[in-house]
Amino acid sequence: MAGTARHDREMAMQAKKNLSTCTDPLERLRLQCLSRGSAGIKGLGRVFKIMDDDNSRCLDFKEFLKGLNDYGVMIDKNEAQQLFSIFDKDGSGSIDFDEFLVTLRPPMSNARKEIIMQAFRKLDKSGDGVVTVEDLRGVYNAKYHPKYQNGEWTEDQVFRSFLDNFDSPYDKDGQVSDTVCSVPL
Repeated sequence: MAGTARHDREMAMQAKKNLSTCTDPLERLRLQCLSRGSAGIKGLGRVFKIMDDDNSRCLDFKEFLKGLNDYGVMIDKNEAQQLFSIFDKDGSGSIDFDEFLVTLRPPMSNARKEIIMQAFRKLDKSGDGVVTVEDLRGVYNAKYHPKYQNGEWTEDQVFRSFLDNFDSPYDKDGQVSDTVCSVPL
């Protein structure tokens, strides 16, 4: 635990240091979040969900600006408009929460990507680049899951729930491909 707290402090100090020379609006926002520690981006996500009055999982520019101000992000209106445009990929005038958090998250290191691919290859028993319920049967024991033990779920439901953690939020088909692992998670 002490090592994690030390790493968190070091990351926050490094982010504050890099903030003084950074000019890219997205990177500045990312650094401001990271300067609050490892929970900074997650905390900003919570603030944005609170600002979403209609529970649409989307923010318009006014909600976006208010969320930044409420979180204490120092940013002028022009820079906020630039950021909003970066997050509003489809030009709809609103930002989807998942898209926001994925865009804001720092790039994954190559070492972390390799660990994820190793885990993926271990789960992909058939070697076809897709992890399915059938692949999981040999590597994941559903019988120890609390919902299986209390009779609430079947083995297949446990496997499906496990896969849903990694599946695309927009197409939960019970399959996770290696292309999902090649993008920042």
